[in-house]
This record gives sequence, structure tokens and C-alpha cells, in this order.
Amino acid sequence: MYSFNSNEPIYLQLINIIKAQIINGTLKENDKVKSVRELAVEYGVNPNTIQKSLSELERQGFIHTERTTGRFVALPKDKMTEIKWELAEHKTSEYLNWMKDIGFKPAEIQTLIEKACNKEGKRK
Repeated sequence: MYSFNSNEPIYLQLINIIKAQIINGTLKENDKVKSVRELAVEYGVNPNTIQKSLSELERQGFIHTERTTGRFVALPKDKMTEIKWELAEHKTSEYLNWMKDIGFKPAEIQTLIEKACNKEGKRK
């Protein structure tokens, strides 16, 4: 079962999870998306929540539905980089706002990010 953040609606978190799978290549263009029931079991949520997430992903153009065969990844590769950057900018803004809310100054945040990047670089 998946562990969700209590600060954001689950359906939005599911949208971001599936978007990330599409962007990082786990789900590729024309891959079949698991059924509502399968995803509900996988994430331990109500099927209606899954349906809401998938409907929004379809509205945004990430997936499409074929009447008798199911849902499929719709986003072409050439759009991936653009969307990847948009999502990263959104998450970065959220993070920066949160850090400011808890009292960090921009220079302190930058220092923390540089430290984290240096640690990550040493692991590789």
C-alpha cells in the first residue's frame, strides 16, 4: 500500500505519481494503463478516487481512452521535457515556499540544496 501525504488530496497525488511514471519512462506512449480496480488495489484507495485522477489525466492529455480496450499513455515523447520542467518548477516552488514558511532564508536554502547535491554526487 502506498503512503500518501496528508497535506494534499489523494487524487492529486495520484495524478502526480502517474505523471512522473510517464515522464520518467516507466509508462511509455501507447502503454496500457492499469484498470481502475488494479490501481485502487495497488494504492489502497477507493476506485472513485482513481477514476477522478484518470479523468483529470485524460483531460490534461496524458492518457486517452479507447472504448473497448482501456486507457493508454497519450503523451508524445517530444512533450516530455517541457512537462518535466514544468513539474519540477512547480515542486521547487512548493519546496521553497515551505522552507521560507519554516524560517529559512534564500541563502540558507541554497546552502542546503548544494549540500544535498554534493552528497548525491558522491553516491554515484
